[in-house]
Amino acid sequence: VQLQASGGGSVQAGGSLRLSCEASGRTSSNGAMGWIRQAPGKERESVAAINWSGGRLFYADSVKGRFTISRSNVRNTVYLEMDSLKPDDTAVYYCAARVNRVVVLPTPDSYSYWGQGTLVTVSS
Repeated sequence: VQLQASGGGSVQAGGSLRLSCEASGRTSSNGAMGWIRQAPGKERESVAAINWSGGRLFYADSVKGRFTISRSNVRNTVYLEMDSLKPDDTAVYYCAARVNRVVVLPTPDSYSYWGQGTLVTVSS
């Protein structure tokens, strides 16, 4: 499985950005995709996750109500819409995939495949 992330950039606090992650190769319809971020000097944080089938969405408390994860099964692409961005959201954002469904927000270590990171910078 190969993952190609895009959409990072710089924005002022209160602004919005949309990240995309296209999956290719042997993706699993029973699996899940997620977004993980890592801020400078901090540990990786699982931000959001979505199964390739079903309607449940999973979010970290730090982004609930501001971030929205969605998918396009036709395009094999997962999106992360980030609104009301804060300086604390500044981080490298990674998309990741796993072969099994999730029922809770997964830990970063539970993902098997990772895309390259995309930097999101939020200035105050």
